[in-house]
Amino acid sequence: VQLQASGGGLVQAGGSLRLSCAASGNIRRINAMGWYRQAPGKQRELVATISSGGELNYADSVKGRFTISRDNAKNTVYLQMNSLKPEDTDVYYCNADVIVELSALTRMDYWGQGTLVTVSS
Repeated sequence: VQLQASGGGLVQAGGSLRLSCAASGNIRRINAMGWYRQAPGKQRELVATISSGGELNYADSVKGRFTISRDNAKNTVYLQMNSLKPEDTDVYYCNADVIVELSALTRMDYWGQGTLVTVSS
């Protein structure tokens, strides 16, 4: 299974970006999907998650500005980021809790390669 993230870039404060992350491979089912971010020398932190049933969870720092959504038919999760601030500058990683079919159904956790978001002041 691979997660391919895209959509990062450079934007001015107050601007918007939309991140996408598509999962592909031997997928039987995707449970929760989410976005995390990490600055150099810091721990990776949760940004937002969405369950297979659409239950949402956001970090307090992004509530009201970021929106997570998913397209189950495309195995894709999105992160719409509005009113961006310089402190949102980070590498953003997508994550998926996936049921794969190996010799048996197996639950696995996958990460995308990371996409850099830079917000200038």
